Amino acid sequence: MRRGPLALTGLAALALAGAATAFGEDAPGFDREAQIGPNPVLPEPQNYLLPPMNIARAVGWRPGEAPIVPEDMRIQAFASGLAHPRMVYTLPNGDVLVVESKAPGTEPTLRPKDIIQNYIKSFASTSQGATPAQSGGAPGNRITLLRDANGDGTPEVRSIFLDHLNSPFGVVLVGTDLYVANTDALVRYAYTPGETRMTAPGRVLTELPGGPINHHWTKSLAASPDGARLYVGIGSNSNITEHGIEAERGRAAVWEIDRATGAHRPFAEGVRNPTGLAFEPQSSRLWAIANERDEIGPHLVPDYLTSLQDGGFYGWPYSYYGQHLDPRVRPQRPDLVARAIPPDYALGSHVAPLGLVFSGSGGGSLPARYAGGAIIGEHGSWNRPDLSGYKVVFVPFENGRPSGRAQDVVTGFLNDRGESRGRPVGVTLDRSGGLLIADDVGDTVWRVTARTGG
Repeated sequence: MRRGPLALTGLAALALAGAATAFGEDAPGFDREAQIGPNPVLPEPQNYLLPPMNIARAVGWRPGEAPIVPEDMRIQAFASGLAHPRMVYTLPNGDVLVVESKAPGTEPTLRPKDIIQNYIKSFASTSQGATPAQSGGAPGNRITLLRDANGDGTPEVRSIFLDHLNSPFGVVLVGTDLYVANTDALVRYAYTPGETRMTAPGRVLTELPGGPINHHWTKSLAASPDGARLYVGIGSNSNITEHGIEAERGRAAVWEIDRATGAHRPFAEGVRNPTGLAFEPQSSRLWAIANERDEIGPHLVPDYLTSLQDGGFYGWPYSYYGQHLDPRVRPQRPDLVARAIPPDYALGSHVAPLGLVFSGSGGGSLPARYAGGAIIGEHGSWNRPDLSGYKVVFVPFENGRPSGRAQDVVTGFLNDRGESRGRPVGVTLDRSGGLLIADDVGDTVWRVTARTGG
């Protein structure tokens, strides 16, 4: 696998030498497909001085390149030259909001392995040698509006809708109130249908855990079907409490927020990093995708898709997939472990799901086989010898529950050298039912439709 020239410090050189398996092949004999579905195979945890690390170097898209879709579908760039697009959201009039965001950079580097991990992960950004056009050439931390009034896949209007935000991620409209989940606060704006730029200042509805440590900074967001409540996903402040348990107060949880008052309570806890939230349309139940913990093996712990129970506890940090203890956590909490709920559906270890949308019962611009299920953007791994994720998948549902194997929908984000041309993050459906994908390495929003429609 080609890595290109690296200006290594002594510590980085030691990292690459000590993690030789990081650039090798996956553990022989392990069936990765056995970790996808309701009952994943969970090997014994491993202990590392330096865990395996391998991230796809970001190279961006060359002219004429695009991700790969099945033969009966087509994909095109809906918008390019963006600045780290993370989320996409469709307004009722068909306008598309693109959340462009950069990490706040408020996590301390306390351990030698933190330096090593940060160095390895830096190669996932197009800032490493990319041209200004590839990396967007813009500051980010804003929301861009795209308007494709005639539905031909080419927006006629592109404008800065909201600017000077604080590492935004989730966005949702309820009535004429637009909510933006910044990294430290849920902010409400008065929205006028059809406007292309918001100038009135927003008001903080609820403050969210932000700094001074801000390990998992993205805040996912969803509204209840009746619009009365908002749900915010708040990731843990560490991999596995290495900053102390007090740093985790209010984190690794999904908050329920009263839209009228801003009052909040924990709806579900022990979810390490709930990066996407959505209500399944048939059952009206809240579902989440989550990024699980690292550093106990390339096949632990599978990231997952799960329904959330009010008051439910999902294991982090003490256990995973129910009562599987994490040996690193001291002291343990057997009372919490005893009631830890196993997730509904494993997506595979370290695939890093970051986007979730339900496709509904049909009638859109995608082939009929993608009706009635969950579409998930998998950002991709950095912490296992072989690369995993880097694609968009579909999980079929029946009667409000997963009902079959996850299927690849969009691939090709990795080239034949294992380099990353793009990495999918947020996903949504446009007004016609076409699939929109935010690609934060390719700085592009892609649109996917059936060849016979959209």
